[in-house]
Amino acid sequence: MLFGHSDDFYNFQQEVRINFSSNIWRGVDLGKFNEHLIAQCGLVSRYPEPDAGSLRRLLARRAEVKEDNVLVTNGSTSAFYLLAQAFHGAKSTIFTPSFSEYEDACRLHGHTLSFFPNQEDLDKLDLKGQDFCWIGNPNSPDGKLIRRQELLKLIAENPHTTFIIDQAYAAFTTEELLRPSDLKANKNLVLVHSISKAYNVPGLRVGYLVGTPALVKAVGKYIIPWSINTLAIEASKYILIHPAQFTLPIRKWQRETADFIYQLNKLEGLEVLPTAVPFFLVRLKKGTAADLKQYLMKQHGILIRDAANYKGLDAGYFRLCTRRATENQELVEAIKNWLTL
Repeated sequence: MLFGHSDDFYNFQQEVRINFSSNIWRGVDLGKFNEHLIAQCGLVSRYPEPDAGSLRRLLARRAEVKEDNVLVTNGSTSAFYLLAQAFHGAKSTIFTPSFSEYEDACRLHGHTLSFFPNQEDLDKLDLKGQDFCWIGNPNSPDGKLIRRQELLKLIAENPHTTFIIDQAYAAFTTEELLRPSDLKANKNLVLVHSISKAYNVPGLRVGYLVGTPALVKAVGKYIIPWSINTLAIEASKYILIHPAQFTLPIRKWQRETADFIYQLNKLEGLEVLPTAVPFFLVRLKKGTAADLKQYLMKQHGILIRDAANYKGLDAGYFRLCTRRATENQELVEAIKNWLTL
């Protein structure tokens, strides 16, 4: 199990004033949502559905697929481990840098691994003999996005490789991404989604995958009964039934991100890498992200994501997710001060 994830808020608790480390939309009003959950607390006196069946049916209707195309998991991360477990000993290629749990899940279940830098030309990717290709799209930590048609072309050209596409950050872009309906023409496609990133509820731990009935059945053999608790099922259903309460103003967030990056790029001691979403990588030209993180926490109560533990990145990289303009500016000033120390 990895403990180097984006939001290590639990290590600091009350010390954190502003959290830039977690890729979560911070503007959600959870008032009515919380009221609903409080009213439903009595549900914990009963066992949940063994397979989150009612949520599964709702997700299937929303995705316009059949129920046997959907598997609900304990967060999207659980889906990755279940996939790796169901196909123990397979050969997998992973785009890097990317979410560390792809590799961790594959290593745990005996996969033979190879890696492909996600900044390389897709035409150079050789998937001969590979059972699986793992891609985050949009990708974390770098915010890279592969266009829909490029990805469909890659999938169609490699019918003997199953593509596991992590679309947990689908709501973070206005670009058209892959759809569940794409499974009809691409049986070698698995889409993984999260019910948390766009709704600011990562503590729920609810995700789901969409794939062929055969794949869903194979993976479902390894899922633990009652793995989604009663309140998590109820909360997820509430979110899906009340979408207007959880609207993410993505274009506004994109504009705020562009301004944030502009301000950061004024600082001579760092470089902001291109991104397609409201989170992005920053490379320090001197010093380490670990030292900067320590300084920001101790002196300003600001938490950032040290990205040094991502494959392909070094100690100078850290990741940020755009917050409110005043908070963004406070971070810019704090980094500016650290660079002059």
